[in-house]
Amino acid sequence: MKLMVISGRSGSGKSIALRVLEDLGYYCVDNLPVNLLPTLTHTVVDEYDQVAVSIDVRNLPKDPEELAEILNYLPDSWDMTVVYLDASDDVLIKRFSETRRLHPLSRQNISLSEAIVAETTLLAPIIERADLYLDTTELSVHQLAELVRERILGKKSSRLVIVFESFGFKYGISKEADYVFDARFLPNPHWEPDLKHQTGLDPEVQNFLGAQPIVTKFIWQIQNLITTWLPHLERNNRSYVTIAIGCTGGQHRSVYVAETLCANIRSSHPDVQIRHRDLNHALPEKR
Repeated sequence: MKLMVISGRSGSGKSIALRVLEDLGYYCVDNLPVNLLPTLTHTVVDEYDQVAVSIDVRNLPKDPEELAEILNYLPDSWDMTVVYLDASDDVLIKRFSETRRLHPLSRQNISLSEAIVAETTLLAPIIERADLYLDTTELSVHQLAELVRERILGKKSSRLVIVFESFGFKYGISKEADYVFDARFLPNPHWEPDLKHQTGLDPEVQNFLGAQPIVTKFIWQIQNLITTWLPHLERNNRSYVTIAIGCTGGQHRSVYVAETLCANIRSSHPDVQIRHRDLNHALPEKR
């Protein structure tokens, strides 16, 4: 039986995530007081095998340590995954300004920016328990819905899911990453006129990078690290591990390396996913 705990700061997209899960067959409960969570799991155990619950600052216990006790009290038969959604402070402020909704902590006579910062402190116990962190800063409603389906429902077994993500350092480092590798020192296809406006998904770029010994060695060493420590990560009861590969713009090198690693690892570990965060950005004139 699966229990999905959806949490995160207000405005990060929890309602959207919960709606996606409901559409895909989960029994969903929004804004349930945390101390009622054990009662809920015991009540629905005979009727539902997939349950999703939203937890935020509105329904946290007063004592932060009580949250850990409640989660530990849940039945062992439930396969629990804690998903934490978040976005940058500026984006959260913008979203509240656009919707003109009150922040849950606004009743404490503090500003919106202060409420957003305070919320981070209150949710710290959940952040520590999170199995999956989703950064929604640059995601539209439709992109977030697709990401939830991909990351949460794409899990095919109880084994650890490996997520490879390419990104461009010029757009900010990946916030979801457990491990980050910098590919900016590798030969850059951008400086090849015929490859400049292509991406790491195009055969010409793949042939160019695949012929570079330093690229091959870089990929091999990352792959060796992953396969060496993967059993230890799985024994630590983790659900996901995100490995991010970054280059300057997230168009060529990081995309190729992530794609190659994904293909190589998938042969021995089927639960592998890939995401190219910045592939849709316009190719810059200078990298």
